[in-house]
Amino acid sequence: MGKNILVVAATAKEIEPFLEIVRQNSGLIAGHTIDVLISGIGLTSATYHLSRQVILKRSQLIIQAGVAGCFDKKMALGSVVAVKQDTIADESVIELKKLKTIFDLKLVPQNKFPYSGGWLINKNNVLSKIKLKKVKGISVNQITSSKQVIAFYKNDFDPVVESMEGAALHYVASSEKIPFIQLRSISNYIGERNKKNWDMKNAIINLNKELIRLLENI
Repeated sequence: MGKNILVVAATAKEIEPFLEIVRQNSGLIAGHTIDVLISGIGLTSATYHLSRQVILKRSQLIIQAGVAGCFDKKMALGSVVAVKQDTIADESVIELKKLKTIFDLKLVPQNKFPYSGGWLINKNNVLSKIKLKKVKGISVNQITSSKQVIAFYKNDFDPVVESMEGAALHYVASSEKIPFIQLRSISNYIGERNKKNWDMKNAIINLNKELIRLLENI
């Protein structure tokens, strides 16, 4: 039996091929009823619009799909991963040459729901059904370019991908106890600001292929 599934993206461009298929099939894919939310860029916008959508209509599954930067240069541009845990990396301060999070500063207990050890962890069984590589992600309000900050993030979080909306999905969906999946396709390496070295085209193509594949097999 098909599910009612909400697909969320920061921008329409990231899921443009998917949107065309949704339009052609009148909102139905593989028997699932698909709603689409373009949340806008950034944690604040994503949290607001996702929370509002959940209040208006409670879906059985939320899938966030988007491109991301990658800390691991061994991973090929265009690779698609599923994020198993996320956190807001720049809710922090750099003090005495060390990064301290809001949990390190004891401003928030690291296990205060929906956090677990300072992470927003996807504990839903639905994640185990995905054959994609499961990775750690971090979310930021400011795109990371500084070598010093990159080093701090690698040391403290050991992340693979960075986005500006992932933690919003994990926080809202976990709080509302709605199963969710965060799909990320690697468009660039963290710190690389020359967009000639990015591969946005293939990142979007591969992201949409995996999104469709997921809906057909879930």
